[in-house]
Amino acid sequence: MSAPAALREAAPAKINLALHITGRRADGYHALESLVAFAEVGDEIEARPAPEDSLSVTGPFAKALIGADGNLVLRALAAFRVRWPAALPAGVAVTLRKNLPIAAGLGGGSADAAATLRLLAQLSAVPVDFADLLELALPLGADVPMCLYSRPAEVRGLGEIVLPLKHFPPLHAVLVNPLLPLATADIFRRLERRDNPGLPDLGDPLVRPAQLALWLSETRNDLEGPAILLVPVIAQLKQHLGRASGCILARMSGSGATVFGLFGSSAQAHQAAHDLRETWPDYWVAATPLIGA
Repeated sequence: MSAPAALREAAPAKINLALHITGRRADGYHALESLVAFAEVGDEIEARPAPEDSLSVTGPFAKALIGADGNLVLRALAAFRVRWPAALPAGVAVTLRKNLPIAAGLGGGSADAAATLRLLAQLSAVPVDFADLLELALPLGADVPMCLYSRPAEVRGLGEIVLPLKHFPPLHAVLVNPLLPLATADIFRRLERRDNPGLPDLGDPLVRPAQLALWLSETRNDLEGPAILLVPVIAQLKQHLGRASGCILARMSGSGATVFGLFGSSAQAHQAAHDLRETWPDYWVAATPLIGA
């Protein structure tokens, strides 16, 4: 008898185009304001009915996750079973293809958990509302709700307030990571200020790259400075990308160490990626379209 058909879901890489840390709450968590976008490059999740729950990890960065406790994919599966005990098959075999570097500021683990929730909703024998998935998402991590949307959005609070944009210009990105993991906790410990000004008002709909570039020029990533102290090559990558032909912005994403460059055309992005690979052949580099609104 043939094996049950597998369902597949993309787990797009998250890019913090801007990230402002605006305060620290009494419970120790940080308030933020961010504009996020998602790339077509990312991890991939596959799920199929099975006798018991299982997770296998493949892909170029699989070794970094093998044996890791508390993997977010398994936590997402466990949370779904608790919320809808009779909705899923007796077991679900999940395969994670890990294409993104670990601890890279691209929301990889959160994107994996979000993609798993979307897949489980498809496997479910009962209808599952998106709002219910959002309730499951936040306890898994601050980035999981925004990754559940996987579309351009303004994000506030701890990450639980996600305001998808109605318009977003067509853009291409180059991502480069020196394959040096950065722990978010290490970055926050080195923050000099935790009560920074918030994002400027978005104003008119962002429909052209030049509009977004102008708005982004008034923003920043508050985690970039502390990250550069730990991994100085981030500054070199940012400078290199910023000088590339057609680059409208170069900045670190999230808590790093991935640096992104934004471009108006695929040709410009691929040329910049080619130049990066020639200069840093051992680094992870990807040229990718961004997902629209």
